[in-house]
Amino acid sequence: MEKTISVQQITEEKNIIQKKAAICLQNCNYSIVHDVAISMGMHIVKPEESWDLWWCNIPMDIKKAKHLKKYQKTNHFLGMSEICRKDSLARNLNTMAISFRDDYNFYPMTWYLPSDYTKFQTYISQHKNSTYIVKPTTGSRGTGIYITKSPKKINKYEHMICQLYISKPLLLDGYKFDMRVYTLIASCDPLKIYVYNDGLVRLATEPYETPTQNNVNDRYMHLTNYSVNKCNKMYIDNELFGSKRRITTLSNWLHTEGYDDKKIWNEIDDVIIKTIILAYPFVNRTYQTCFSGHKYTPACFEILGFDILLDENCKPYLLEVNHSPDFHTDTSIDKIVKRELLIDTFNLLQLNKTLKKFVSGEEKWKTQQQTINADKNVYKQRTLRCKENFERQNNLWESKNMGNYRLVFSEKNAHLYKHYFYCNESAIYRHTRRTSLHQESEK
Repeated sequence: MEKTISVQQITEEKNIIQKKAAICLQNCNYSIVHDVAISMGMHIVKPEESWDLWWCNIPMDIKKAKHLKKYQKTNHFLGMSEICRKDSLARNLNTMAISFRDDYNFYPMTWYLPSDYTKFQTYISQHKNSTYIVKPTTGSRGTGIYITKSPKKINKYEHMICQLYISKPLLLDGYKFDMRVYTLIASCDPLKIYVYNDGLVRLATEPYETPTQNNVNDRYMHLTNYSVNKCNKMYIDNELFGSKRRITTLSNWLHTEGYDDKKIWNEIDDVIIKTIILAYPFVNRTYQTCFSGHKYTPACFEILGFDILLDENCKPYLLEVNHSPDFHTDTSIDKIVKRELLIDTFNLLQLNKTLKKFVSGEEKWKTQQQTINADKNVYKQRTLRCKENFERQNNLWESKNMGNYRLVFSEKNAHLYKHYFYCNESAIYRHTRRTSLHQESEK
């Protein structure tokens, strides 16, 4: 017997769909984002149409960002390059390490060439047997990366990042590995950071050996990039024992092997928070400039991909931060993890038409008040009350709809990191001041 559907049910389903967000994907080349949006009832629209969310691979142009309506969102913050460019990340981490040497020691010793070449020369003169990994300041997927035990062969005039290679990593089944840890910045005013409980573990495809002159050029042994290792005939596509696995699988392995997995993840969360603090002054300053009209909901969110390596003592090291983590789905694990990540992200952000309707009503009310020359304080007080109400509702919604996310930073634990924010702001001011004085002296 066929199941009959009432007119009321059809109407209710239509209303639910109508409340879903309209999303523009013109600059998104990931089919999974399109598929997830459709599966969740969102409308795919063109740029010239009315949209609620603009999803793009690179941050929105600042001129366009300033014209966002009060209910619209985009999936990138401006200013995130301070931690997503390898050279900027190195500069900022090295600066913070001056004041907090023991707290910002989660990054391999790094030199930005050519400006740090003299310091690099001093180091290699005192450490004859070290191994170094050299990376271009921009780029991804392992392009241009090489490892060397002969630092004198490094071109001192080329703009590169040179790092001390972590030669004693934790091994999984005898292979070197790193983790892609997905992190969501849900808002920057106030700053709210979530970390996803699942992600990707990328393994090298040749058993690991300590770097020597004979094996240092073996990219399949020393690099964990999927784009590199998928080309090796030894690459295995299997969730449990293959060359790419889920973070949940790794966590179970760590627990089974007797490692303190809770301690490891607490330390990784701490690394993520301290790294985001480096970009915060730039992000928040730009945000306040471009999106001052967004009183009720954040105008931006950001999914970052943190690449983390564990050494043999399970100490986490930050390798890099990706502002547009890859959403291609080459493997079955990619499809599962990234689909779940996107679904939980869209749910957490509460993307629907409710805010648009509310903002339209408030704008009409404001126009009416201006027509009758009402006291401006009335509107300010009403706006403040509405903002507080929306914040309460958003916090309640997020607490019930985190999915597989965990909240690692909010106003509740901000006091634990207050001194880092203060020091970072001061360091940025000093750097900006020195740059300005230098420029003035050259005139």
